[in-house]
Amino acid sequence: MIFERIFRAKATPATTTEMLQLPARAVPLLLVQHPRARRYLLRLRADGTVRVTIPRRGTVAAAKDFAMRNSVWLEQQFQRLAAQPPAPAGWHVGTEIFFRGVPVRLELNRAGAVCFGSEQIIVSAASTDFRSAVQKHLRQLAARELPARVLELAAQHRVSVSRISVRNQKSRWGSCSRRGNISLNWRLIQVPGCVSDYVILHELAHRRQMNHSEKFWQEVAGLCPDYRSAQRWLKQHATLLR
Repeated sequence: MIFERIFRAKATPATTTEMLQLPARAVPLLLVQHPRARRYLLRLRADGTVRVTIPRRGTVAAAKDFAMRNSVWLEQQFQRLAAQPPAPAGWHVGTEIFFRGVPVRLELNRAGAVCFGSEQIIVSAASTDFRSAVQKHLRQLAARELPARVLELAAQHRVSVSRISVRNQKSRWGSCSRRGNISLNWRLIQVPGCVSDYVILHELAHRRQMNHSEKFWQEVAGLCPDYRSAQRWLKQHATLLR
């Protein structure tokens, strides 16, 4: 699960790895320079590493100070991360996954196909871990359905897009470039439709505001009035969608 906090940046970048001493623990601190970043970005990664993205004119010292000033917030995210049940390493018969926002169990029918929800996947008779096959199927569904939904919502709200891709993104649900290229995480096929729509609308809002300013969030609220509920769902279930 990824938690993040941001603030506007000033100054000279660098990249390094250190240890960050929080009140209750010492944790790895990854400082990563990003030439296109316009602000410092603080993240807690699923492996417990604290990552700070340093903008082009940022400094290591300012990045470390930013992390320390948010130490209480980071500790809260560590506690939330620890409370999340771990995602299973292997997906076997009986493993529960999310599909379109609903928890479903993987089953094996008499024909030897893996079934979940309305889906069936032919797998090797010798296989007992179905994660790779199921995820491949989910990615194919996402690649077919998500771009069509982007075009539908873009037309509905009169927003132009250039190109749509579905990828295996590790730390974000979606992104939008200045050229109007939208990229979506294939795992959106696992979330409720209203949550997937929020992520798409979030990226479409960037076609009008390429930032996360107050005006941007006003655009999001206009496109998706209940966006906060979608955000809560993603925060609560993110670790189960790995």
